[in-house]
Amino acid sequence: MTFNGNWKIDRNEDYEKFMEKMGINMVKRKLAAHDNLKVTLEQTGDKFHIKETSAFRTLEIDFTLGVTFEYSLADGTELSGSWTMEGDMLKGAFNRKDNGKLLTTTRIVQGDELIQSYNYEGVDAKRIFKKY
Repeated sequence: MTFNGNWKIDRNEDYEKFMEKMGINMVKRKLAAHDNLKVTLEQTGDKFHIKETSAFRTLEIDFTLGVTFEYSLADGTELSGSWTMEGDMLKGAFNRKDNGKLLTTTRIVQGDELIQSYNYEGVDAKRIFKKY
């Protein structure tokens, strides 16, 4: 499957601005911008297993496309939502539990890069990963 593999963060675009809009304090934003995030993605049909490893935590997530699940960001923000597949793009729609506001995210593989894009209240950001 397209997403399968081990991915390591290569660079960010507007990620700190996005985190600020999310309400993440400056210290956590600075740390998160240099988290050395590694993501392992395994897709089997409509089921995904994801392992995220960073300087701060290791987390494993299992989800099925179209099925709502709970997720906590590294800063503790709790979300509820689901992923869907549109063509070659994973699209996620998650509502924050603390204020109900929508966070959208996409994942797409382009060449040897996995591009994860975020939008929260009109602020866009990207995290670009390379296979390793």
